Amino acid sequence: MNAIYTRDAPDYIRAAYSLRSWLFSTDHKRIGVLYLISITVFFFLGALAAGLIRLELFTAEADLVTPDVYNRAFSLHGVLMVWFFLIPSIPAVFGNFLIPTMIGANDLAFPRLNLASWWVFMGGGLLTFIALLLGGVDTGWTFYTPYSSMFSNSYVALTILGVFIAGFSTIFTGLNIIVTVHKLRAPGMTWMRLPLFVWSHYATSIVMILATPVLAMTLLLVTAERVLGIGVFDPALGGDPLLFQHLFWFYSHPAVYIMILPSMGVMSEVITAFAHKRVFGYAYVAFSSIAIAAIGFLVWGHHMFVAGQSVYASMMFSAMSFLVAVPSAIKVYNWTATLYKGQVTIGVPLLYAMAFIGLFVVGGLTGLFLATLALDVHVHDTYFVVAHFHYIMVGASVMAYMAALHFWWPKITGRMYPEVLGRWSAVIAFLGFNVTFFPQFLAGYIGQPRRYQTYWPELETLNQISTLGVALLAVGYIMPFFYFVRSLWRGPRAPANPWDAFGLEWMIPSPPPTEPFKDTPHVTWEAYDYPRPEDQGARDGR
Repeated sequence: MNAIYTRDAPDYIRAAYSLRSWLFSTDHKRIGVLYLISITVFFFLGALAAGLIRLELFTAEADLVTPDVYNRAFSLHGVLMVWFFLIPSIPAVFGNFLIPTMIGANDLAFPRLNLASWWVFMGGGLLTFIALLLGGVDTGWTFYTPYSSMFSNSYVALTILGVFIAGFSTIFTGLNIIVTVHKLRAPGMTWMRLPLFVWSHYATSIVMILATPVLAMTLLLVTAERVLGIGVFDPALGGDPLLFQHLFWFYSHPAVYIMILPSMGVMSEVITAFAHKRVFGYAYVAFSSIAIAAIGFLVWGHHMFVAGQSVYASMMFSAMSFLVAVPSAIKVYNWTATLYKGQVTIGVPLLYAMAFIGLFVVGGLTGLFLATLALDVHVHDTYFVVAHFHYIMVGASVMAYMAALHFWWPKITGRMYPEVLGRWSAVIAFLGFNVTFFPQFLAGYIGQPRRYQTYWPELETLNQISTLGVALLAVGYIMPFFYFVRSLWRGPRAPANPWDAFGLEWMIPSPPPTEPFKDTPHVTWEAYDYPRPEDQGARDGR
């Protein structure tokens, strides 16, 4: 590779210090950091609501909050976690920060649009937060009609407006990533030399662009029916509530892959780095991302097996749900094969990656239970579904997010964190998650319905175990917050490549300069092939 890297230049953090220089920066790295701060706030707000829910469910009777407050608490938890943390987390933070550097570019294709995406995201978040402060919403994060469109007495329209505006941020991010990958790749960076992190974000961006407008139109129709009384979903006005479910899940099931595909990209980067070998079956892992994105558009109806849709349609949706498991399984097998006979070193990112694999496998297998028509009738709308959803969305996605944060933290900040505390946080989070959510599989299979404030006394022990698990999980999530913040001032300075990983982002100093590349790099190696010894100086930032 022939490349000239920027050296002896201020890094992107020290380039300017004023608040204005951050809030109006078009540097993709600074925008990634802005997203990191924003979604961290939303994450902890949503987590507080989750804690309130589990405290209420510690006993079988409603003895902590009123039913109305309980409904608003679980709606607050879902709205903030899904729309303002899980959807933007990895693409907006790490996609923004890393993708240009990974492909040899100095920025995304549309820097101003990138900045606008963060401002739009914050505008939507502010409106939603105002709605929650005024009294919140009690419809759940799914806004199911006709309750949300006609009968709820909460701030549904304002909350929907916030989510609607935030959706434009998702579209802007997806558009920017697609154009960047197509137009700004360095010479020699062919499609089959792209990092798998980039492949996963490219597939995710396709879903963002195609699916998000459907959600936007659906939410507009809900608002029109609620505000203007136009009959769209309410049967009393000639509407069809099943239409809402079809439109909503046409977006929201692909949205699962907006959350999980970037996580899979993180896994590929972390596992190949700590196994010190090329990813096994690179092409299969790359194209499986595209397959997941494509098939993901064809399975929305498996959420509606008991909603009254045609049994023949349900059979097709069931078959497609089983089919989408195939490319997901390819990734798991290939990650495992990558670790096999690799020179594996144990680091905090790898511990989170291993936690991801274990939890994702459990979540994926229980998803096949829900794709089975007869079994879904039994467990639909029970805590079995809650447990499955959280094993994928929290167990897998958040574990991947934490793996990414620990893996690229030295690159983002130029500082190292304490390895021992990081290992403890990974183990505690993994144990806490399983203690929290595995009992919910059992409670749901027995018959505990989700979203209910009360339940049978016979299920109290399972719910108490689940609530105690939340305390353990909270410790696992709070620990990184404190040692990351402390590392900003007290952490040892990070080398350019602390993990002996391979990729363009590890060949520049930590933290990177505002423009890492003086000249456009020319890539001559295959993906994940390690550089020759004479390239070591470039990898160390010398």
